[in-house]
Amino acid sequence: MSDSDDTTKAPQDHGHDHPKHELSYYAKRIYAIRDLLLEKGVITDKDIQSQVEYQEARSPANGAKLVARAWVDPAFKSRLIGDPKAACAEMGIDATSINEFVVLENTAKVRHVVVCTLCSCYPRPILGRPPDWYKSFNYRQRAVNDPRGVMQEFGLELPDDVEVRVHDSTADIRYLVLPMRPEDTEGLSETELARLVTRDSMIGVMDALPTLPPS
Repeated sequence: MSDSDDTTKAPQDHGHDHPKHELSYYAKRIYAIRDLLLEKGVITDKDIQSQVEYQEARSPANGAKLVARAWVDPAFKSRLIGDPKAACAEMGIDATSINEFVVLENTAKVRHVVVCTLCSCYPRPILGRPPDWYKSFNYRQRAVNDPRGVMQEFGLELPDDVEVRVHDSTADIRYLVLPMRPEDTEGLSETELARLVTRDSMIGVMDALPTLPPS
């Protein structure tokens, strides 16, 4: 469901009249189950709020923090590649829900692209919700058959001597691409470097941004 779809939001009842938003059939079921669990004491409002905050904390900013730290700290980079979940824990990122987590380092001669050919398996604790294009049949098919063509559509032109490796995510294994650090960024802070790291660069269809985007 889209975050911007108002029909998925339940009206809050605080003793005042509010405009009523039409809920879909499945949304009504979800809220009915929620209310029943609250009534039976199975969960509390605090439990629900805690889960909302947890879900909102999962975003591409987590992955960008990992990449930026790896760019400035070679020892951390080695730990990130060797034991990604432990490295995530160092940064306060909970990746324990991922069964097997693999970090793929891009180089001048090898680039990695991640896809889930069956559905939309994705490292959500690191990158948040997958974009719609990642879940599309078009991407799932073409990323395997024509990865260079897909990368070109995202604006990434690679020389012929650069190898492109495609990795298929599954329910058991998730991937994070570690993009190359852009040139001439030695003067940037770690926080500024993180702003160069986009979600798409951590999926592998693009490189990191060459310069800081507007604030």
